[in-house]
Amino acid sequence: MTVVEPDRQVSVRETFGIDSSLLVPAFGEPDEHVPEIDEAYRFNPEVTLALLAGFVHDRRVLLQGMHGTGKSTHIEQVAARLNWPCVRVNLDGHLSRLDLVGRDAIVLREGQQVTEFAEGIVPWALQRPVALIFDEYDAGRPDIMFVIQRILERDGKFTLLDQNRVLRPHPYFRMFATANTIGLGNLNGLYHGAQRLNHAQIDRWNIVASLNYLPTAEEIAIVTARVPRLADERGRKLVASMVALAQLTRNGFHAGDLSTLMSPRTVITWAENLDVFADPALAFRLSFLNKCDEAERPVVAEYFQRCFGYELAESFELLSA
Repeated sequence: MTVVEPDRQVSVRETFGIDSSLLVPAFGEPDEHVPEIDEAYRFNPEVTLALLAGFVHDRRVLLQGMHGTGKSTHIEQVAARLNWPCVRVNLDGHLSRLDLVGRDAIVLREGQQVTEFAEGIVPWALQRPVALIFDEYDAGRPDIMFVIQRILERDGKFTLLDQNRVLRPHPYFRMFATANTIGLGNLNGLYHGAQRLNHAQIDRWNIVASLNYLPTAEEIAIVTARVPRLADERGRKLVASMVALAQLTRNGFHAGDLSTLMSPRTVITWAENLDVFADPALAFRLSFLNKCDEAERPVVAEYFQRCFGYELAESFELLSA
């Protein structure tokens, strides 16, 4: 196996804006699997240091957090700044064991049909300097999870039974996962499909980090960076009201008044929709309110009035018709 090694080091302080003197290995040139850099992205210091520990020290890192907090994007943006190839795999219900491990496939060789083994994503990534991300880790089926468990061991060897081969991981193979829960299942009813995970498998993750919603000032900065038209004084005041409303929905959700909440992703969508609809109230209805339970819409309308100082012109009967 040809070993491709990082050929430079980057400063954590200069690259990620974190007060640290650490230097992190990185690759000199990006390839097709390196994510594009999002200049507007803002890094959570604790989560970033946890992910960098994964890249530098080959730690398996599980990142847990509510939806819309940017878990997968956080990993990708760290990888982008290290020029580290990165591949995401969503553990949805259609992903099979064969997709991960591989299968026999019929191919043409010199005009003849022959059967060859086609590697799945796990053996492919395992033999390369790739950061493999398992998205929606707590939604994986048991047969899928036991395939992953093999490479969570310290040496990370992977056996291809059909090939009678034992694969050793590339020295710069890295593994990450994202999850809404931490393996305890769908306790609050918010994440249908989330499974209770095997505690022996959870125990194999070296680092478990949590990414929660951002402080108000940082969330405002992210929204204005995504929608530069709102970066002036008037726009920032509007965005501040939007973020305040989002926080009220989060508080309402935790108090049991709402069954859904506004994530940072929803706030960004609302801000982007302002370019289309101009009216904040209309953009809000189309971005979030229509997703809410009909019985909860008056509560959300009250939140809107508190943050914007005027009533949300809305006929709930007409909207639900």
